[in-house]
Amino acid sequence: AAMRHLPYFCRGEVVKGFGRGSKKLGIPTANFSEQVVESFPSDISTGIYYGWACVGNGDVHKMVLSIGWNPFFKNTKKSVETHIIHTFKEDFYGEILSILITGYIRPEKNFDTLEALISAIQEDIEEAKRQLDLPEHLKLKDNNFFHLPEGKIESNN
Repeated sequence: AAMRHLPYFCRGEVVKGFGRGSKKLGIPTANFSEQVVESFPSDISTGIYYGWACVGNGDVHKMVLSIGWNPFFKNTKKSVETHIIHTFKEDFYGEILSILITGYIRPEKNFDTLEALISAIQEDIEEAKRQLDLPEHLKLKDNNFFHLPEGKIESNN
């Protein structure tokens, strides 16, 4: 069920998450609201995915994404957390994040230690980078989906 829904396009506002990505893991993530998470297909497999991400009308970057329950942290709510493989100067809460999920890396799983989790995430990031350099994924980087129509950028229009 992981691949049946791909490529998957999603857009939503970035909200404050658990505050773990940057602080505990050193791997910042952008979180979608519960409403956006609930809009994902109910049968999409939990796990780690990769694809492209764009904040507002900014540049399109490689990303790795977690869909699921984060067993290590024992979440009670499903979350969708995007790690954009790019260094941003500041947080972008309230901005519109557009993502295009193009591939699946692995199912979600629990880890015995925080170090093991961080190591797995680093491996996922490297795998995402490799996959996204392949022509079939690279061509999706320029998808028109990433060009927000004028007037849709301001949330109070």
